[in-house]
Amino acid sequence: MVNLKAKPFYLSDEDIQWVETTIESMTIEEKIGQLFINLGYRHDPEYLQEILDKYHIGGVRYNPNNADTIYEQNKYLQHNSKIPLLIAANTESGGNGACTDGTLIGTHVQIGATQDPKYAYQLGYVSGVEGAAIGCNWSFAPIVDINYNWRNPVTMTRCFSDKPDVVLDMSKAYFNGITQSGFAAAMKHFPGDGVDERDHHLLASVNTKSCEEWDQTYSKVYQGMIEAGIQSVMIGHIKLPAYSRRLNPNLTDAEIMPATLSPEIVTGLLREQLGFNGLVLTDASAMLGLTSAMKRSDQLPHAIAAGCDMFLFFNDPEEDFQFMMDGYKNGIITEQRLLEALTRILGLKASLGLPGKKQAGTLIPPKSALSVVGCEEHKAMAREVADQSITLVKQTRADLPLKPDTHRRIMVYVLGDELVFGQKQTGIKDMIVEELQKVGFDVTLYVSPSEQLAKSQLEKADDKKAPVAVQRLKREKISAFMDAYDAVILFANVQDFATQNYARIKWSSPMSSEIPWYVTSMPTVFVSLHNPFHLYDVPMVKTYINAYAPTRTIIQETISKIIGESSFKGNSEVDAFCGVWDTRI
Repeated sequence: MVNLKAKPFYLSDEDIQWVETTIESMTIEEKIGQLFINLGYRHDPEYLQEILDKYHIGGVRYNPNNADTIYEQNKYLQHNSKIPLLIAANTESGGNGACTDGTLIGTHVQIGATQDPKYAYQLGYVSGVEGAAIGCNWSFAPIVDINYNWRNPVTMTRCFSDKPDVVLDMSKAYFNGITQSGFAAAMKHFPGDGVDERDHHLLASVNTKSCEEWDQTYSKVYQGMIEAGIQSVMIGHIKLPAYSRRLNPNLTDAEIMPATLSPEIVTGLLREQLGFNGLVLTDASAMLGLTSAMKRSDQLPHAIAAGCDMFLFFNDPEEDFQFMMDGYKNGIITEQRLLEALTRILGLKASLGLPGKKQAGTLIPPKSALSVVGCEEHKAMAREVADQSITLVKQTRADLPLKPDTHRRIMVYVLGDELVFGQKQTGIKDMIVEELQKVGFDVTLYVSPSEQLAKSQLEKADDKKAPVAVQRLKREKISAFMDAYDAVILFANVQDFATQNYARIKWSSPMSSEIPWYVTSMPTVFVSLHNPFHLYDVPMVKTYINAYAPTRTIIQETISKIIGESSFKGNSEVDAFCGVWDTRI
């Protein structure tokens, strides 16, 4: 059974009494409801009340919105919930994961590039302060995956390093920072992403490490975080066949399940071998790594039976609730397994002081606390992280600095569809142009022929009046291009996370004008604003910069370094050369 006096709960006798009496007082519907973390699609009271009354949820994560909206949502939920809720946010990069106007401090790979755990602490600290201000109490971070495969589209910016020791040091620092605000943290994605090159949103990816290799790498990180007192673990839809077979030699290949549904991995490896006593939750249940493993009606109860305590997100609340109830009634979820899950769920709530806060009416801070969200102090931290992290990965020709007085006329290409997890991140191109113009460059932004056609901007007049991009359709003379510009800067903002099994450069058309044909003829600088592994696709460029995130602050700091006003201070904690020789030339 669960030891609530031990790590990570450390409950008093009074707290344990609350857990036990609360469980005893609950109806079976309320018990089943505690197993669910709802994804809040709406913020209106009618929707929130229905979720509370009909499904008795144990926790919530919500769709992004501004601080004021999320604050009012969380206030309503906590006031009207019989049992206080765990309210989670994906604060992987800062307070922007809790609300849209929060502060992005830095992606995990960006923090790694500072090579200083104090910035991981700041990342956790700001995440907690801004998240707590709007009423959150649980972070789905840090990400403790290890970036062994540069092709992996999930871990490319969501890993501190490709070295277990660095991942552990940064993760512990993040954890120490976020706990200052009374937050719980959930490290993810057990048993470890970053080996496979495929995305477990789209299939059950595979960690192919042997048991011995896993023990020396991922286990080192998980054990270190467990010793540090991490309260919860998110289970990935990731298979670990070596340990599945070791812990259950009778398994056939077809019977090896993603960890979410694997008692060998959750109970045998995480609980028994690593000794984790805290709360375990699944990753999002709409991900194909889970949904393709078995029927939905079986997925829900089998995840709990495997050792997970909470199930992340309804598909349809009414249907999923019934699936979980049926799994309990038909014995897939035993009485003991349900009791263990409830004990950990309520134990985590008690460890955060939620029962006492609910009684005192302080589960949600006063609205004046919102002043900390996006405050100048946090913005200054973000700027410092940008300055310390931006990395000059490659410079095999003296292209830098590019100064307005020596290279005034700049052709700028911006690559990428600007998608961020299915949502448009608008204004990146305009932001880049604005910031380059501010320092004195004369900027021409390339607009592809397809974009021109889409906007019905193709002109049928003579070539002299046609815009530059239209002239490019007609393959203008190389000499004309050379006469028009002094240098080229390419910015890449390629973010295809959770939509395809790669995140690579895609040019606008075959043999398009923006491909770096000009690299031998004029100074050319490539800047990645996301994926740190683009050098694999543009080995011909002589000057390559990883800037790690597409924010105005990072763009400003990158330009400052390009023009020589600031030095490059970042050092890549991943292999930006992608293990091939020609990227170094």
